[in-house]
Amino acid sequence: MGAQRVHPRLRRTDAHRRPARRPRRPSPRTHHRRAPLHRRLADSSSLLLVARTAQGVGAALAAPSTLALVTTTFAAGPERDRALGLFTGVAAAGSAIGMILGGVLTDVGSWRWTLFINVPVGLAVVALAPFAIRETPRIRGARFDIGGALTGTSGVTALVYAFIRAADHGWGDAQVTWSFVAATVLLGTFLAVERRVRQPVVPLDLFAVRNRAIAFIGMLLVPAAMFGVFYFDTQYFQLVRDYSPLRTGLAFLPLAVGIFASSMLAARALARHGLRRTAGGGLVLAAAGILLQSMLSTDSGYWTALFGPLLINGLGLGFVFMPLSVLILTSVTPDRAGAASGLMQTMQQVGGALGLSALVTVYGAAVRAADLPGPDGMVEGYATGLLAGAGFLALTLILLLATRTADASPAGE
Repeated sequence: MGAQRVHPRLRRTDAHRRPARRPRRPSPRTHHRRAPLHRRLADSSSLLLVARTAQGVGAALAAPSTLALVTTTFAAGPERDRALGLFTGVAAAGSAIGMILGGVLTDVGSWRWTLFINVPVGLAVVALAPFAIRETPRIRGARFDIGGALTGTSGVTALVYAFIRAADHGWGDAQVTWSFVAATVLLGTFLAVERRVRQPVVPLDLFAVRNRAIAFIGMLLVPAAMFGVFYFDTQYFQLVRDYSPLRTGLAFLPLAVGIFASSMLAARALARHGLRRTAGGGLVLAAAGILLQSMLSTDSGYWTALFGPLLINGLGLGFVFMPLSVLILTSVTPDRAGAASGLMQTMQQVGGALGLSALVTVYGAAVRAADLPGPDGMVEGYATGLLAGAGFLALTLILLLATRTADASPAGE
């Protein structure tokens, strides 16, 4: 019999045979699934930035509501002063405690845990809030000021970016100039929008009372100095003294203890000595602590050169935040409590961001001017930056002396 005929499409030769399959490498998804949970959630810097933005939006909604609840729940006077003292003590000390806990989590596990730890805490607050918080009355017909929110946020962002870029590229950089121009235009537009809109995101009439306006500026300047202490001391501990993250976090313990202790005593001091003396004394203490820290050298010991100044700094800050909060929230009507508390906390966050970017710019200029090698140049920059931070507190003290009435109470107006 002849050879069996095969259809051309079914005929296979060596030249047409498929090459042998190579072993399959695990795809990014397969590797992604096998990765630990905390690495699966944020596997790129872009996702991390988006998530942090969402976190900031949530904090912006929650924080003003928390302080507004304190204002509407407790009657004006000693009762509200004690509540504000506890609130400001926990809030201010929380920043320092966060440094300690962040160092522990980073040293024991990973920096990612410093973000993940907020999840169970937030869930616990959400679960317990309905049992402890009463709903406040709603304002009918209220509308969100989108134009003010967009122009204000964009303007502040451009301003912060300008300061940060100036630290690396100098004040003559073209992007620095255009960022300042954009910030000026956007913030000017923001003020124009807030004057015309019926329900502004920032009611400008809150600045009509001199004492409250001065307190708002204080809430801008004091965190600017405080963020500088956190940043420069952390850099000194880790880059100059070679501290581990855990040891760096524990080094801030006296600052946290000082803030919390003085915040608990601030209500009594306020009742006995008045607001101006209480806040003024706190500003002097806080500035003295920063000035002592500016005397650091590359071989300064922690117990001899840093423990005491950090404690003094913390004690002073506790006597400042609580009186400024009282100065802002006194005589505010319940329907404006949310706006006033939101503006106060916005001032704190914006002051911290702007102040730190400005102090980093001062640091860079000092390092270039000193022209010293390695750690010596960095310490010179830290000292100059800390001195500028103390200047923020001195300016706050000068403004505080310009408040009206003997005890600087807005009720007097």
